[in-house]
Amino acid sequence: MTKPSLPDLLHAAVTAVGGTERPGQVAMAEAVAEAVDDQSHLLVQAGTGTGKSLGYLVPALAHGERVVVATATLALQRQLVERDLPRTVEALHPLLRRRPEFAMLKGRSNYLCLHRLHEGVPQEEEDGLFDPFEQATPTSKLGKDLLRLRDWADETETGDRDALTPGVSDRAWGQVSVSSRECLGASKCAYGAECFAEAARERAKLADVVVTNHALLAIDAIEGAPVLPQHEVLIIDEAHELVSRVTGVATGELTPGQVNRAVRRAAKLVNEKAADQLQTAAETFERLMELALPGRLEEIPEDLGYCLMALRDAARTVISALGSTRDKSVQDEDAVRKQALASVENVHAVAERIANGSEFDVVWYERHDRFGASLRVAPLSVSGLLREKLFEDRSVVLTSATLKLGGDFNGVGASLGLAPEGTESEAGGVTSPPWKGLDVGSPFDYSKQGILYVAKHLAQPGREGSRTDMLDELAELIEAAGGRTLGLFSSMRAAQAAAEQLRGRLDMPILLQGEETLGELIRTFAEDARTCLFGTLSLWQGVDVPGVNCQLVVMDRVPFPRPDDPLMSARQKAVEEAGGNGFMAVAATHAALLMAQGAGRLVRATGDRGVVAVLDPRVERARYGSFLRKSMPDFWYTTDRNQVRKSLAAIDAAAKAAEA
Repeated sequence: MTKPSLPDLLHAAVTAVGGTERPGQVAMAEAVAEAVDDQSHLLVQAGTGTGKSLGYLVPALAHGERVVVATATLALQRQLVERDLPRTVEALHPLLRRRPEFAMLKGRSNYLCLHRLHEGVPQEEEDGLFDPFEQATPTSKLGKDLLRLRDWADETETGDRDALTPGVSDRAWGQVSVSSRECLGASKCAYGAECFAEAARERAKLADVVVTNHALLAIDAIEGAPVLPQHEVLIIDEAHELVSRVTGVATGELTPGQVNRAVRRAAKLVNEKAADQLQTAAETFERLMELALPGRLEEIPEDLGYCLMALRDAARTVISALGSTRDKSVQDEDAVRKQALASVENVHAVAERIANGSEFDVVWYERHDRFGASLRVAPLSVSGLLREKLFEDRSVVLTSATLKLGGDFNGVGASLGLAPEGTESEAGGVTSPPWKGLDVGSPFDYSKQGILYVAKHLAQPGREGSRTDMLDELAELIEAAGGRTLGLFSSMRAAQAAAEQLRGRLDMPILLQGEETLGELIRTFAEDARTCLFGTLSLWQGVDVPGVNCQLVVMDRVPFPRPDDPLMSARQKAVEEAGGNGFMAVAATHAALLMAQGAGRLVRATGDRGVVAVLDPRVERARYGSFLRKSMPDFWYTTDRNQVRKSLAAIDAAAKAAEA
């Protein structure tokens, strides 16, 4: 039988989802097929509207070996599993003469735990479902959520939290879920045969395509215990997020609350001497944390070092005691013991990691108004980890709308542990694998659909104080646009100040992130052309509003990392000490990625028109300005404020005429 051609397969899949093939999608599919066949690595920048999901799914399914697809957001996971994969499999089935299977796999805590649900929460802070004075009547949101979860458990086929709509609070979900460390294991659990998490793993073992998330991919790579099934091809979508997600998984934290919780959970299960030893160390740690000032600890203070060693040693003693006094005949005690063990093991691991010290780790104190002080440790870089764990024994394809920064892929490549494109290098005995970068463009004509305006006449933003000239400029731009504005701010404080000021000056609704759920805010913004939406980080990447209701995207300033950010400043310093340009490699790259993502909010369809306005003159004046501009879509560029106002007014008039 003749093997179906890639063009035929792609055409069938695109037709099935009601789309049309685009040149960039075809180029991407061909490049992915070549990388998979050659067992090589590929970075693909595919702009909004390219249809990149089918650009990688079709050649991956045609290859015939198991593929893992890792994404950053729930929205894309749902799109793949609920829309793209079912239609693509159905379309390709007659041509491939087989029906590829697909499955979703997440971390264990994302699935309802039947043992927790039916046997209760084995912890000292358990909340009751019912008020003793009002029999069988839920008295709180927690109680109502738990009752909902009991009913849902009888209805759901997957037990996946994301399938529960509307959702429940994190606190309620925590009562009915377990981490992998807390899990009793299917063989020991009375509900093992019905376990939702185990069922998801079994489906993944049988699937041709497994859809997962960056965090689980990181756990699979870092912890050395395989979570994902064996696979020959790894596709990482939304790859611009990967480094931060891997860093998050590799970050450890200790807080007084967390340590005290471990003490309480273990105290009833071990001998008094072991419990007292851990309690004493916890009290010392809590006293130290009361005095902790935010910032990096380049050297561990002597008193903190002694405290961490005491915590480590006490935790080790408790872990030994928990293991030696286990009563395997008591299921409920197993659950209590498992949770205590998980808590104490985490304290031991983080305390030991920080106490031992490593030139490859960054340690710092953080203080939160609500949660108090915490001690955190994160890897200085994850590039070596990714190079070693990600690119061996499989073909890896990384794709996103924003992988080329400053005109090439080398910045993102370096963060992944890859040498500059077309070269090979060796570091620490590990050779950087060869790879290719491909920009398949976008179906949009950015130079005709959008304007990039930089307000070079404004004063350079400082670290503190109100920017009255920026607020005046913002008000004039919004008025010219007739609303229709997405305001992207570098901090929540700046977004709040702008909303407060402009609500008193402009006769149009201004929505502010945090005043409603993000979904509700975006829905309201998309429904009313005169409405503006102001917010911070999640809006830079999470808004998809095509059409006339988003025709002005404003960035208040270049979103550099905070100068006092311990991890980013440590990474910048490390690059400089190695002879590189730390500012460009870390701060400018971070800002460029966010600005590219933010600018991508403007043009979401072929008919979209509008302006991206950057109210920071450094994008025009500073030496790094061209790097930032090259990282954004190829809009028509200007610094002429009058021209931009005329253009916005014309776009507004055209939109109103079309609406009429």
